[in-house]
Amino acid sequence: MQTNQPITVAALYRFAVVADPAALRDALDTVCRAQKIKGTLLVAREGINGTIAGTSGGIAQVVDFIRAQPDCAEVDVKYSGAAEMPFYRMKVRVKREIVTMGEPDIDPRANVGTYVAPQDWNALIADPETIVIDTRNDYEVEVGTFERAIDPRTRTFRDFPEWFRGERERLLGDGKAPKVAMFCTGGIRCEKSTAFLKAEGVEEVYHLKGGILNPHSPSKSLISLS
Repeated sequence: MQTNQPITVAALYRFAVVADPAALRDALDTVCRAQKIKGTLLVAREGINGTIAGTSGGIAQVVDFIRAQPDCAEVDVKYSGAAEMPFYRMKVRVKREIVTMGEPDIDPRANVGTYVAPQDWNALIADPETIVIDTRNDYEVEVGTFERAIDPRTRTFRDFPEWFRGERERLLGDGKAPKVAMFCTGGIRCEKSTAFLKAEGVEEVYHLKGGILNPHSPSKSLISLS
């Protein structure tokens, strides 16, 4: 968690059952304001997601509070530093989903793809039998993507289910039972999109653990599209 910058930034998420999102929202707002934390946190019945910034001690207090919540001990947190506070205020909001896909029955806690460690990722996607799908939005893909990755050209994550259902026959037709490898920026969309594919009947689904922001990710293998 130590950075060389005066401000610590924490991007975090966790899929977990939240019995009372409004109560958790209020509690998070209280602890964040007490520690002078700024940023945005989203709370839903499916979990928590957001990015916050503050002193290293203040961020530690908030992360410890989140880890103390039911089924949140393993919340995924990625730390970085900033010279100045990147946010103007603190917002904690209750939403229907912590990452909006528009498929209310999808539950990454119940059925999700197989996590692939960063050091094993390149070998997986180099296999010609593996279908590689970039689940990021179009403007993110423009920065670069992995070789052979399919770009769904989605503007928002909500567009992904429609894209997959429209392309399913081309990708998985003729009795194919391929391996599907998916990746995103920080890991949260990978979890939900692989859960979606599993619910659609795709059995062998993998995703890059922690996304391309994982400090150990093979992001140097991204190819520029510009």
